[in-house]
Amino acid sequence: MTMTGAPLAAVFGMAGLTLADAERAFFKQVRPAGYILFARNIENPQQVIALVNDLRGLNPDFEAFVLIDQEGGRVQRLKPPHWRHAPASGEFEPLFKSNPARAEEIVRLNLQLIGEELRALGIDVDCAPVADVPVAGAHDIIGDRAFSKDPAVVGRLAVSVCEGLRDAGVVPVIKHIPGHGRAMSDSHLELPVVTASLDELRATDFVPFKHLSAQPGLMFAMTAHVVYTAIDPGLPATTSPKVISDIIRGEIGFQGILISDDLGMKALAGPFDERADAARVAGCDLMLHCDGNLADMQAVARTAGTLGARGLAALGDTGARRPRAKIAQTPASEFRILDALRHV
Repeated sequence: MTMTGAPLAAVFGMAGLTLADAERAFFKQVRPAGYILFARNIENPQQVIALVNDLRGLNPDFEAFVLIDQEGGRVQRLKPPHWRHAPASGEFEPLFKSNPARAEEIVRLNLQLIGEELRALGIDVDCAPVADVPVAGAHDIIGDRAFSKDPAVVGRLAVSVCEGLRDAGVVPVIKHIPGHGRAMSDSHLELPVVTASLDELRATDFVPFKHLSAQPGLMFAMTAHVVYTAIDPGLPATTSPKVISDIIRGEIGFQGILISDDLGMKALAGPFDERADAARVAGCDLMLHCDGNLADMQAVARTAGTLGARGLAALGDTGARRPRAKIAQTPASEFRILDALRHV
């Protein structure tokens, strides 16, 4: 890979099904490391393929990441009739309780099927798995997006998600590090504050992320817009150097690509250039902005900085974004998943 300069350390969304002239000029100028797709950008397979090719063609000296949230359940941007409806993570817990090895196998197959659908469109990064551990009374923003309230179960099945995606040549994004499961509010709407002790966090929230961080292979992790009073009472994880350095990189041991959650969420405050700068200074490798607002993206671009050595290495590791053992999207594969869930 020969680049004319390091790409911008940002991942941007766009407004519609095709690029507007102003978006095209902006992306071509600032050269973001990646793009993220939402339902507003999706109509049918042919249109998505054309959009992805258009995005990557803007800066052909590197293969930009293209991300999407395709977890299964209520969070999947690709929907029927063109794409399968995948089960929510929480649907696999009963199977795990009866047959853990079978559950790991079926989760891996489920995510390999998702990964095959993504790769067919040119999408190479999936914002999954959710490795959060919900607690009683927490806001339902996580809910059945998590595998279980048992951190050991979450860790094991989240590894299966990563394996299935990588089998299809798709890079997983574990989220929301160091844990969103205790949040009593939705970070899309306000800033959650978690008052659990550090010992409580270590015993539950951190466990799946430590387990995942010990696994081989390229992974991204997405930060939580959550304040943990036991670690840094003044800043959410996304903009806290202490949380990122001491906990995410240190205690948890995650050494992959750290991407901020969406800078446009209401958990964060202030102008967008300040939000991006705070996330960059705290230690995020990539700044994420999702809603396609051009003025806000321009502000992010002013302070996001360029991709560092860790991000450049990942961007150049195209081998990690190639299928390992392609499988056919067959009714038999789908039946194996549904049959396993129905006969617990």
